[in-house]
Amino acid sequence: MKILAITGSPRRRGNSSRLADEFIAGAEESGCEVIRFDAAFKKIHPCVACEKCHSGDGGCAFKDDMQELNPHLLEADGVVFASPIYYYGMNSQIRSVIDRFYANDAALHVPKKTALLLSFADDTLESAEGAIASYRGMANFLGWKDAGVVAAKGCHAAGDVDNTEYLKEARRLGRNFAK
Repeated sequence: MKILAITGSPRRRGNSSRLADEFIAGAEESGCEVIRFDAAFKKIHPCVACEKCHSGDGGCAFKDDMQELNPHLLEADGVVFASPIYYYGMNSQIRSVIDRFYANDAALHVPKKTALLLSFADDTLESAEGAIASYRGMANFLGWKDAGVVAAKGCHAAGDVDNTEYLKEARRLGRNFAK
């Protein structure tokens, strides 16, 4: 199984990045091939709804790092998202990537598995509910099978997720993703 892991964390060793590390390790233990795309370290122009992608000439108006991502996105059997929550939703780095899925919309309505990994400071799920609803709505719209969500609450400072059950959950989700 080919899995594309898209991360949004601008911290290389941040909490959501660590969740992605563990998911990837678990998936690779199960024999999956994983490509990681760290959106925060890429040049991704936000979608401006110019409709060039749907004008018949087949392509986005912006020639940026989505050109690197798109082949993996289209080939992947599964797509996993890892994002910190700053203010009630996935962060802007990963949102820009997801918004640019629009250019590939027709090609993305194929069976895929998907999962969501979140980290946030709040000690309740309230601040993650918007991100989870957006993710589930997107998965439903695309016809993708939701394999699960790991929502690491109480993880504000880098390293807060270490030595928690959340890392074990992410690894377990990765191990079971292809099943």
